[in-house]
Amino acid sequence: MSTIYEFSAKDITGQLVQFSDFKNKPLLIVNTASKCGFTPQFKGLEELYQSYQAKGFVVLGFPCNQFGSQDPGSNQEITQFCTLNYQVTFPMMAKVEVNGPKADPLFQWLTKASPGLLGSTAVKWNFTKFLINREGIPNERFAPTTTPDSLRKKIEALL
Repeated sequence: MSTIYEFSAKDITGQLVQFSDFKNKPLLIVNTASKCGFTPQFKGLEELYQSYQAKGFVVLGFPCNQFGSQDPGSNQEITQFCTLNYQVTFPMMAKVEVNGPKADPLFQWLTKASPGLLGSTAVKWNFTKFLINREGIPNERFAPTTTPDSLRKKIEALL
């Protein structure tokens, strides 16, 4: 696969989403968790989404329970948590695996197309972020410790 537009995934309600629907829009793809030290980043991700949504920017959250079992809830429970605690309005996708033999095809592609430190392809922890440009190509990968607010200039450069 050469662009993100060739992928699809189920959203958190079970509806199939074609990534071709996001053509010409910069995307920030994040593997999320509800019970992680980085969970407060939901607030910053929502702020980014609200700031740049009108210009076409989209945040896509992918819940994952692979790191310390920090997102054990059902998709419905995750939705309630995100809405109640962080007023999340950006699209949340169905829970996925991001590493290993059962890794979602999108994350298999993202980790190869945008390797981490020292060429590592594995996602290291919750809230790893992948910034995708308007052409559907991964632009940059960010560690969980990278705050959403610190990405503003990079997002603006893609808008």
